[in-house]
Amino acid sequence: MTTPSRLQVVVQEIIDETQDIRSFDLRAADGYCLPAFDAGAHVDVYAPGGYVRQYSLCNDPTETGRYVIAVKREPNGRGGSAAMHDSVKAGDRVEISTPRNHFALEPGSARVLLVGGGIGMTPLMAMAETLLARGIDFDLALFARGRAFLPFAERLGRPELAAHMRLHFDAADEPEKIDLAQLLGGTADGRHLYLCGPDGFMKAVRSHAAHWPSDQVHVEHFAANREDVAEGEIRQFAVILAQSGKELVVPSDKSILDVLRVHGIDVPTSCEEGVCGTCVTNYSDGEPDHRDFCLSPRERKNKLALCCSRAFSSTLRIEL
Repeated sequence: MTTPSRLQVVVQEIIDETQDIRSFDLRAADGYCLPAFDAGAHVDVYAPGGYVRQYSLCNDPTETGRYVIAVKREPNGRGGSAAMHDSVKAGDRVEISTPRNHFALEPGSARVLLVGGGIGMTPLMAMAETLLARGIDFDLALFARGRAFLPFAERLGRPELAAHMRLHFDAADEPEKIDLAQLLGGTADGRHLYLCGPDGFMKAVRSHAAHWPSDQVHVEHFAANREDVAEGEIRQFAVILAQSGKELVVPSDKSILDVLRVHGIDVPTSCEEGVCGTCVTNYSDGEPDHRDFCLSPRERKNKLALCCSRAFSSTLRIEL
């Protein structure tokens, strides 16, 4: 487990993409290139008011001089998006983390389907640019309430990208519609699906893609939906710290992270919802009850998120 490095960036430009979505063009404060990133990556943004939020990088990954993020104002949110909209201005300095990626394109994919709902389209923008550059066959299906709610309209109108794109607008007077059953029906036929959007939207898409092989479906969550967390009795268990051999009890009303903090063990964290992956660490024994939204099935064989994971076994041995 490593703590992401922090970067100082300057807000070069802010654009109102829609009535509630703004894009932020971020440049290195020292004028140099920013660390490289791959499509699907995100950064932590340390917003005014002490908020830390994760935002996908949505510009072309070949652009080394800037990062672009898009922020939707959430009227019923916890304040982070409002802070970005109301308090961050062009010319301001902002602190961010170096990029991390839990939603990367699988190498060797011959065909790709990108499906985004609303602000969930942001990581898919970088993916589309990458797939275009690599000459990989892909389709980009975007869902929004209406044309006025679609960010990056000018960029999406580029002929080379528009040729791969299909649009769906919920508004009755908008003719563009996509039939999910038709889009995802039949066999996956080697395609990889990348999906991001609101929880209800993603549930609908995944229900139509239930027959797709699980290792060909890749999902990005912006926030944990507690209704999706494993149900059942929340019981006490213990963690064994590999480096010291110390055993710590994790009560039913506390997380592993809570208990580590009580015992003076400093662990880097960010979202504390199982989304960002900052607190992910290795385990070597026991059976975790994974409740995160950032680890792949392959990664879950030896990693867990300390902020939300519990245990089916009586003990977990973690590499701390």
